[in-house]
Amino acid sequence: MSPALRRLLVAAAVLTVAVAASFLLRAAGDTTAGAGAAPSSAASPSQSASPAVRPSSPTPQRTTPPAAARSAVANPSGLAEVRASQLPREARDTLALIAKGGPYPYERDGVVFGNFEGILPSRQRGYYHEYTVPTPGEADRGARRIVAGDGGDTYYTDDHYESFRFILEDR
Repeated sequence: MSPALRRLLVAAAVLTVAVAASFLLRAAGDTTAGAGAAPSSAASPSQSASPAVRPSSPTPQRTTPPAAARSAVANPSGLAEVRASQLPREARDTLALIAKGGPYPYERDGVVFGNFEGILPSRQRGYYHEYTVPTPGEADRGARRIVAGDGGDTYYTDDHYESFRFILEDR
């Protein structure tokens, strides 16, 4: 193999690795994966599986409670509904944390939820934020989440984004 060809192959290999690393870093930095990838959120290996109040981080997260914490809204989704009082205790506790703006026990609580599954009403990116609902006995964040929209709409999933129910506030 000529030295020129060897340099060309090495340059191509370096470029390929750089592009792959860039793609992986960008995918890891987003709360959601693109179409055909894993559902909207995955815990990172460095993330603690047990809840612990965390300090502020540079990840864009909601710092104020959503409108849902301030007023009840009608169901804009057409999805099945569940009363807040019918949710598991852990979900009600998470709703209370959302209403007061934290602090949240998991590092990824409050990050943008991308709605790549397309189950929730279509909104601009950044409208929805997701919060962990702890599952007793789970070693990680589990499958349960509350997704809160900026318009006051809140949704519960207990199957990691496969389905959602609109949360009706108890009056």
